[in-house]
Amino acid sequence: MSLPSITDLLEEVLAGRRINEANALRLFEEADLADLSRAATAVRNRHNDPARVSFVVDRNVNYTDVCNVYCTFCAFYHRPGDARGYVLTEAQLRKKAEETKAVGGTGFLLQGGVNPDLPWEYYLGLVRFLHTEMGLWVHGFSPVEIHMMAKLSGQSLQATIRDLQQAGLGSIPGGGAEILVDRIRKKIAPLKGGPEKWLEVMEAAHEVGMATTGTMMFGIGESLAERVEHFRVLREQQDRALARANGGGHTAFVAWPFQSGNTVWEGKIPKPTDAEYLRTIAIARIYLDNFPHIQSSWVTMGRKTGQLALSYGCDDMGSLMLEENVVSAAGTCHSVNRDEMNRMIQSAGFEAWQRDNIYGVV
Repeated sequence: MSLPSITDLLEEVLAGRRINEANALRLFEEADLADLSRAATAVRNRHNDPARVSFVVDRNVNYTDVCNVYCTFCAFYHRPGDARGYVLTEAQLRKKAEETKAVGGTGFLLQGGVNPDLPWEYYLGLVRFLHTEMGLWVHGFSPVEIHMMAKLSGQSLQATIRDLQQAGLGSIPGGGAEILVDRIRKKIAPLKGGPEKWLEVMEAAHEVGMATTGTMMFGIGESLAERVEHFRVLREQQDRALARANGGGHTAFVAWPFQSGNTVWEGKIPKPTDAEYLRTIAIARIYLDNFPHIQSSWVTMGRKTGQLALSYGCDDMGSLMLEENVVSAAGTCHSVNRDEMNRMIQSAGFEAWQRDNIYGVV
């Protein structure tokens, strides 16, 4: 039996039919970029208003940079005991919260290192302070941090997440997924564990009805087939979440290329091109047919490519990036204000609208 042609596969996508991993890989390797743009846009428009693009005004706050996971791709962390490490004080957090609200911001994307010196009560108090006292949505903690909190609390992942939820945690970002394939994770972050470690936190969050995001950091030595494998496990997890119909699940997917500056990988791995980024995000939009939103990673790719991504399946421009520390530590730093974000979206041919962290209208 002969394989379907690339044209036939693209027609399947345009007709709204789900493609499998083998065919996603063929599109990745063989399809013209312009054809992927058309197919990804068709999938995007099935989920979202074709004329509108969203953004969020929040602040990416790293409450500590002390970490004992030692990912080889991270230029941000300091080891426990290093005098250069920090933990933000309540006064510093209050100032950041007030600054965020003053420009119409609605939340904090809150992440830190895996800091062995902070007790379980610290995290509950941190979330409670930001949500209850400062009135912010807390989109917080990567799965590796939540694994640590479960050990500190002596509870299951579900019980730990419920406690955080009761304290005011609104949703969980997908940081730390990198590539959800054993071979890659062992090479770049062996102390994080295999893909199951990331997936089980997201599964637990979905089981208790919490929203999360799916992510992928690519361009760190993985094959195209491994990128598709990453998409596969995310799509299967989202299928399970949607079947529960309890409010849990991935609201969006965002992918960005690895930034090697100031890491042991600098100069050893070629940086993905703009075309490779657009191809990757288009395949993600086509394959992840159960994800409602795909974010453009203009923060790493720059404004022009960020705008182009809106023609390759993205319906969201993510955050203004009032603050960003991790990517900028690797030498990449893009930010905009609200007017610039509106102009960026409008000049790409869309109407801009402000959302919250779970895609409600602000």
